Amino acid sequence: MEVVDYKKRSKVTRKLEKADIVLKDANVVNVFTEEIYEADIAIVDGIIVGVGEYEGIQEYDAKGKYVCPGFIDSHLHLESTLVTPGELIWEAARHGTTTFIVDPHESANVSGLEGIDYILDETVDVPANVYVMMPSCVPSTEFDDNGCNINADIMRPYLDNKRILGLGEVMDYLSVVNGDANMHEKLNLFQNKVLDGHAPFLSDESLAAYALAGISTDHECVDFEYAMKERRNGMTVLIREGSAAKNLEAIVSGIVKSSVNTNGFCFCTDDKHIEEIKLMGHINYSVKKAVSLGIPPIKAIKMATIQAARCYGLSNIGAIAPGYQADLVVLNDLKEFQIQEVFYKGSKIDKKVEVKIKPCSEKIKNTVNVHDFSREQLKLKITKDLFPVIQMIDGQIITKMIKEEIPGSEYFEANSTFNKIAAIERHTASGKVGVGVVKGFSITNGAIASSVSHDSHNIIVIGDNDKDMELAVKELIRTQGGYTLVQEGRILNTLELPIMGLMSDAGHEIVKKKLEFMIRKAHEMGVSKNMDPFITLSFMALPVIPEIRITPRGIFDVVENCIIK
Repeated sequence: MEVVDYKKRSKVTRKLEKADIVLKDANVVNVFTEEIYEADIAIVDGIIVGVGEYEGIQEYDAKGKYVCPGFIDSHLHLESTLVTPGELIWEAARHGTTTFIVDPHESANVSGLEGIDYILDETVDVPANVYVMMPSCVPSTEFDDNGCNINADIMRPYLDNKRILGLGEVMDYLSVVNGDANMHEKLNLFQNKVLDGHAPFLSDESLAAYALAGISTDHECVDFEYAMKERRNGMTVLIREGSAAKNLEAIVSGIVKSSVNTNGFCFCTDDKHIEEIKLMGHINYSVKKAVSLGIPPIKAIKMATIQAARCYGLSNIGAIAPGYQADLVVLNDLKEFQIQEVFYKGSKIDKKVEVKIKPCSEKIKNTVNVHDFSREQLKLKITKDLFPVIQMIDGQIITKMIKEEIPGSEYFEANSTFNKIAAIERHTASGKVGVGVVKGFSITNGAIASSVSHDSHNIIVIGDNDKDMELAVKELIRTQGGYTLVQEGRILNTLELPIMGLMSDAGHEIVKKKLEFMIRKAHEMGVSKNMDPFITLSFMALPVIPEIRITPRGIFDVVENCIIK
């Protein structure tokens, strides 16, 4: 802090002058002492300068309200919300999230550095702190077909960017534990910063080797037992509660039952659609749910604030105390966590503001490159052997490999029980198409397709007949990306996502309207109501989440790390 600023602010701290803004008579949540007490919060230049009795030029009556630090989403992908970054940030900020730790590897896998710069540029003037983790695995594995390759040399110029906190989720754990030179060059480049993890279901030895490399966080825990293994290795567990992966109840229930210290846990959303945020909330929802499961309110707030801030080396946010940025959430109570007001740098966030969508370059709006696609490419030859089938699991993005006898004579004939799934490479017009069998999706008389397909974002489609699957794929080629739903030879609706095939620039109201209709229709067509059809589909090509996936190169065994069909 410059001495001039200090002198100005300290005069208010010492009550020699009035503060710019004072929140009067608030029930202040102190994350250091775990106390709640009534006090005024004095703010100057967007910084908290005192907590006690103060007068302000502008005063806000917080009598009877609870005031806690702004919430932190410890890990998310802005692209996966389907809307432009600014729209998502504004909506989540209205629900009390004032800091976002963003991993733009979705954009990077499609458009490289232009994709990363798009995320940085789009989040410069939003009412929140938006930090970025440099994507570590572009592509995520050697088996991926994506839009570009980012190595350590390409990353190097971004080291001096103050908004880049470290290296994004390291998904290629085999390259880490096997000492791959290219991977460790990236780890060493960011050795003085945070290294985010992505480490589901590693053996005890592999997990220890992973932590040995300096990787300090993970958001892929789906149960308490594995979370504890990571904690024993010194890793911070980012408890994920998104639109597809909902791991909070399992992990928090274990914490409560075992009376485990909560200091090594934070919250994240990873991937959460904007309509779900509008309906249920953002990190405030995670806090509320944790409290309902038995976590004391102040400890849950700490998990969403100071613990996340310290995890990422953010020394000026996450608390209500002198010198901390005045990112504040005013709550009606500490049970329902209903948001009364949100302050960012001391300014109240306008809940009714119209978010303006910034234009982007045409280059990142033309990224679907597929030539001469036809249903012939969807044929799947079968043998007498049992076939490796992708078994979906309700409420999860993990899958199980099961061996089944599938219908058909020479070629697989899909039905409502055994759907066909295919991944079509869409970056270089290579013509690669991988075809497999999925059980548990259960779509009937139609097909569903998406160009959002983590992490390489090729086109992925599921259906019970080739005609509708072909129509769905061609529709996404026409629109340059999106979601589409086809039934009995006709397109029911398409949500266009022209920005890198990941995001819409039509505004969240149009996204919401189309998505609500398409999800409802997908459920009517047989998809489980416990499953978000589009988000679940988008993870079926990601070859770093167990146990079995589909890629443009074929069916991938994640456990054995190889193509099997």
